[in-house]
Amino acid sequence: MVQQDRAIRTRRLILEAAASVFDDHGYDRATIAEVLERAGVTKGALYFHFASKEQLALAVLDEHVLDIAVEPQQIKLQEFVDVTQVLAYRLRSDPIQRGAARLAVEQGSNHLDRKRSMISWTHFVEEKLGEARDCGELLKSVVVRESAELYVGAFAGVQLMSQTLANRADLNSRLTILHQHALPSIAVPAVLAKLDLDPERGAALDAALKADVLIDAATP
Repeated sequence: MVQQDRAIRTRRLILEAAASVFDDHGYDRATIAEVLERAGVTKGALYFHFASKEQLALAVLDEHVLDIAVEPQQIKLQEFVDVTQVLAYRLRSDPIQRGAARLAVEQGSNHLDRKRSMISWTHFVEEKLGEARDCGELLKSVVVRESAELYVGAFAGVQLMSQTLANRADLNSRLTILHQHALPSIAVPAVLAKLDLDPERGAALDAALKADVLIDAATP
């Protein structure tokens, strides 16, 4: 068990180091040597978990989808809003989220399959919106798949604009504006009126989630 925990920590350390290198330099200019330096691990330790730079990048892209989980809400659209606000907040400083965001949208190398990230996020959003539909929260005219693709594309553009203009410091506010424009076209009015779109919600939720992780880790 101790060895397994150590392996999990080492893998996460390598992933975070790789993500920070991808965030700083992009995929093509990133090097295994710099990942090793930032992670402070041996080449053998890295290659035990990842066989190549491509595998590292794909793992970062996969991890950023799996890494967002919020408390269940009675209103499923609120859960969707919460996930996006937590992601927006983490994009300010979380290495996995920042590295994955650059890998997903940057133009350049054809050696990396970036479709996986967009497809994974689209499926994730489609699942959240599907739950909202099943609870009667969406207008009957809404096509969930189309709405999910639109949201993923819009969020990618909004975060890129925020990164360019403000290093993502205003991303949560920009995301609230996106929700204010998009949600009225898909949400039942009675549900829409109950949603909390506060841009500060992302920071508060992220703090609560991290506190829960610490409590779980300290519980025998």
